[in-house]
Amino acid sequence: MAIPTLDPNAPAFTRRYMNLADPRLGAKALFASDEFFAPKERMLDPQPAVFIPGKYDDHGKWMDGWETRRKRTTGHDFCVIRLARPGVIYGMDLDTSHFTGNFPPAASIEGCRCDGETPPDNADWQTVVPATTLQGNQHHYVDVAARDTFTHLRVNLYPDGGLARLRVYGQPARDWTRVERGSLVDLAATENGAYLVAANNQHFGLASQMLMPGRGVNMGDGWETRRRREPGNDWAIVALARPGVIRRVEVDTAHFKGNFPDRCSLQAARVAGGTDDSLITQAMFWPVLLDEQKLQMDHVHMFEADLAALGPVTHVRFNIFPDGGVSRLRLWGEIE
Repeated sequence: MAIPTLDPNAPAFTRRYMNLADPRLGAKALFASDEFFAPKERMLDPQPAVFIPGKYDDHGKWMDGWETRRKRTTGHDFCVIRLARPGVIYGMDLDTSHFTGNFPPAASIEGCRCDGETPPDNADWQTVVPATTLQGNQHHYVDVAARDTFTHLRVNLYPDGGLARLRVYGQPARDWTRVERGSLVDLAATENGAYLVAANNQHFGLASQMLMPGRGVNMGDGWETRRRREPGNDWAIVALARPGVIRRVEVDTAHFKGNFPDRCSLQAARVAGGTDDSLITQAMFWPVLLDEQKLQMDHVHMFEADLAALGPVTHVRFNIFPDGGVSRLRLWGEIE
């Protein structure tokens, strides 16, 4: 598994919102006009694209992405994708990593909303990303202005070529009016709209993975920092899906054995105004929600009685002492 890397030039939407095209959440590539050189499913792989010199298959050079054959007719290639959740899209990453002489000169993306698995022939496709010039071996970050809710996307390549990865950053559409008063909801779940604001270190694993559903499948499916060689501790700030009163905290160190944190704590506050960057400084002074608690390796830790009564909060700072890895963080609470 490739170690995830953070692109310093990536816009804020890449960390603020979940990837609606993540197959781990249920996204699926349904149909492609052509996938001769590389299958459409690879385009949605959550891991960064890799290049393996000298690796070939029956169709030619093995490429980590979706790649069509050289088109010798009119028209263009396309692929239809079902998103993991209906949602509003704020930005995309059209990634041509490792595609150099075989990337598409341009691409566009359309979206529609339908109830079925596959869009009907008369689906109302709307332009989400207009035809955009692409370059080889690089990320193309595109802001999306449309605020409609989409369930499916159609990726158009002009006229053919390969796309290593497609990331669709957005917020899932959830009807909060249907949540019963007093029931507990995971306010830190990315599928509910929570997102990572910042983390001081994400050397071995992205902190946003703590907000994913299910238990981590391995040590790479969680947040892991480098070994700390100086005083202090590591931390991550999470914006909750909705303001709410946190009633139960779950810290899961699944698969982390020789590298789990010794202790953890939580701070929380109700925040209005400011920017994500300004929260990094503010968070140092937020009230304590959960005092330092000892952790164990490869274990689900539950905390309820130890939580302070802070009322409704919008953000938390999760502290680990001094460093290490955490698979999942769940913050069960009652929404306002």
